[in-house]
Amino acid sequence: MEKLWAPWRLSYITTPKDKPTTAGDDCFICRAAAGAGAEADRENLVVHRTELSVVLLNLYPYNNGHLLVTPRAHKARLDELTADETLDLQLTIRKMTGVLEKRMRPDGFNVGLNLGRAAGAGVPGHLHWHVVPRWFGDSNFMTTVGDVRVLSQALAALYELLVEELRADTQR
Repeated sequence: MEKLWAPWRLSYITTPKDKPTTAGDDCFICRAAAGAGAEADRENLVVHRTELSVVLLNLYPYNNGHLLVTPRAHKARLDELTADETLDLQLTIRKMTGVLEKRMRPDGFNVGLNLGRAAGAGVPGHLHWHVVPRWFGDSNFMTTVGDVRVLSQALAALYELLVEELRADTQR
């Protein structure tokens, strides 16, 4: 088994963590979900809404096209979701991977949910699935040697691309 030595991560692991987010002002997802109108959506990086879910661009993306798909309601556990919310979230993930496939042509996806801070959840109080497009070679020497991730597209440009495709999709 290969081992990756990453001593710079120790401070992240040992630093006391903030309390889980609560609904409302403490939760950026709740603020984004509560926003109304095109300007608020742009400001909060909301690219898509359904009755029960919202899709945001990740402000700190792992890769180009990194999305967060989340219930509108502030819920921290899977067993708190209703059957309708669960279905809506999965259909929204399916829709967004289709949009990303069409407009960005990735070679694959990472789709995942981190439950709890120990599992890597950055916002443990509000469930959110990560949808990360992947391309062959997207982890290259810059990431490996320089500990630098190269993102080739500005968030504003990605926002416009996805909103345009979603708008066109509803008109078809």
